[in-house]
Amino acid sequence: MPLGSSSRFLSNPGKEHWSVVKWIMQYIRGTTKRCLCLGSDKPQLVGYSDADMAGDIDSRKSTKGYLVTFAGGAVSWQSKLQKCVALSTTEAEYIAITEACKEMLWMKKFVQELGLQQEKYTVFCDSQSAIHLCKNSSFHSRSKHIDVRYHWIRDVLEDGLLSLEKISTEDNGTDMMTKILPRGNNEVCCKKAGLMDPTSSRS
Repeated sequence: MPLGSSSRFLSNPGKEHWSVVKWIMQYIRGTTKRCLCLGSDKPQLVGYSDADMAGDIDSRKSTKGYLVTFAGGAVSWQSKLQKCVALSTTEAEYIAITEACKEMLWMKKFVQELGLQQEKYTVFCDSQSAIHLCKNSSFHSRSKHIDVRYHWIRDVLEDGLLSLEKISTEDNGTDMMTKILPRGNNEVCCKKAGLMDPTSSRS
């Protein structure tokens, strides 16, 4: 998250941006032993989605993020500013869910081509209102202004191609991709992504 934010000022960096870069380098130096570890008992494909409402101070655009894991390790992820300004947290989360499900559906087809099957393919989100909006295909004043391309998610859920479920914010592995977290919360997200010291326990 800090790396993405600081990269927006490459053309005209200031002292505060250099301070952020030094902080990033310190973090990297302190996590050099970490590896991306895969090895869950069940090789399940799982998706996570999150958004930080109006996180960019200049444009007031929200940051969207998704994380797709397989066998307990990250195989696809993204942290990026949304292309439009969301008018509510629900809308920002709704747009983020759509992007996450597009990636999850592609990954589903990929693992199926490898001959791997699972009972259901789930994307987790910590916003109940956004989940309700995704599952409600009727006309609603809260969603009529949202770009048509984002309503694709409703057909995907109605056809049963993916499942969308609620998860607590503390257990949402994508949280570290949309905002700066306290160390404890960041460690939880790293474990969700399979980022850990290989000499330590996976528990």
